[in-house]
Amino acid sequence: MQLQVRGVKTYAWHRKVVYHLAHPFPRVAMQTYYNPEHLPNFGKIGEGNPELAEKFFAYYNSVFEEGSLSKREKALIAIAVAHTVQCPYCIDAYTKECLQQGADLEQMTEAVHVATAIRGGASLIHGLQMLDQVNKLAM
Repeated sequence: MQLQVRGVKTYAWHRKVVYHLAHPFPRVAMQTYYNPEHLPNFGKIGEGNPELAEKFFAYYNSVFEEGSLSKREKALIAIAVAHTVQCPYCIDAYTKECLQQGADLEQMTEAVHVATAIRGGASLIHGLQMLDQVNKLAM
């Protein structure tokens, strides 16, 4: 059965999809996709392979030790990367870590903007690949 939805022809099986696109905020409470309770239980990931988990966490912990960069600088880098990879667990963890290491909201926001600029620039530079293809195909 075909029906008309806002000028777009669609079929009955599309109704549910169209409804959800038109009503993105359901009236019933929903759980988030990411469970905030996972973050404090991150170490449990080792249940599947304790040896690899131990190696990962040893590496991870050593990376965030004071070195050529301070713990504060590393936390600011981490919060920027967390936003770039869009990891809500990482955002939660490194927001807290930044504050604990003495960073303020202005510094954290600036770090996020640096990451945003790099990510945006990386998207734009790929536009030259598109431009090359347009020039090849249009000739």
